Amino acid sequence: MKITIPLEGFDDLHDETVEQCYQLDPDDELDMVHPTPMLLGDGYSRTIILREGLELWIDNFRWHNRLLITRPERESWLDFHFHLCGQHKDKYTEVGDNQYALYGSGIAPKDIIDSVDSHYILEITISIQPQVLHSFIGNFQGQLPAQFSHLIRQPDQEHYTRCASITPMMERMLWQILRCPYQGITKRMCLQGKVLEVVALVLEQETEIYKGRIQAINLEPERRDRIYHAREILLQNLAHPLSLGELARQAGLNECTLKREFRQVFGKTVFSYLHDYRLEQARQLLETEDINTTEVSRLVGFANRGYFAAAFRDKFGLNPKEYKKQRKNSV
Repeated sequence: MKITIPLEGFDDLHDETVEQCYQLDPDDELDMVHPTPMLLGDGYSRTIILREGLELWIDNFRWHNRLLITRPERESWLDFHFHLCGQHKDKYTEVGDNQYALYGSGIAPKDIIDSVDSHYILEITISIQPQVLHSFIGNFQGQLPAQFSHLIRQPDQEHYTRCASITPMMERMLWQILRCPYQGITKRMCLQGKVLEVVALVLEQETEIYKGRIQAINLEPERRDRIYHAREILLQNLAHPLSLGELARQAGLNECTLKREFRQVFGKTVFSYLHDYRLEQARQLLETEDINTTEVSRLVGFANRGYFAAAFRDKFGLNPKEYKKQRKNSV
């Protein structure tokens, strides 16, 4: 089922949950959790104001249905929008699992943001006021380096957008943000450092693009659609993945093109992407379902339980049983 709602209506539903909001960190009144409106889904959005003009948003929820939100033209800060899980698309961007979208400041055009049947969402957004970013990257004369001048535009200019894959280093930082063990001042200092480090990694890519050392992803729409279709086929056969040749044939590509452009779009090889997706699905099952780790291993397509446990520990820092126990104790 598909639900279309204007941004004002979406905000109104969130306003109705104000009384349910709570302070996650007892030592930080600027760290608030907002439950997802029950009509739309289950989960929460967590907002941490790290300093004036620098905010961190963590969204972890499941939509009940495919959601389309119509948004008017609006003035925007700079947003660094990281999808660890889930998809969305709007007028100029399409972001999937392990991808990010960079939005500069200026005018965001009227558009529709579409969850694309992606019911589970885990994403981190870093919002920065233009003056704050300017204070970090401007020179002593108050000028921006040429490679970043397009990021901060006038209020009447349409903002800059770019999508790319989350690099392994970015992913490591993002998970450290999600798992920050501290509270109060220590937490705020830790998170501000991690947030700025992730932003620096994205800006480094902007520098590399400016110097011509790497290229922004710029596939023809039809070719991009085929790569996304290949991913859908891959994930539909989670337990018994197709060979590269068969996957390419079903997606209407040759094998070399599939390997090259899949990595260009998603930042990983086909089977590395499948491996990480299986582990993420396993993590979700351990958190939300009352089933044992052996069944979880089978459901996500790992035939060898020992290999599954080792791979899970490498990615999440705990073996599956320890992770399930920790999550149960934290509820």
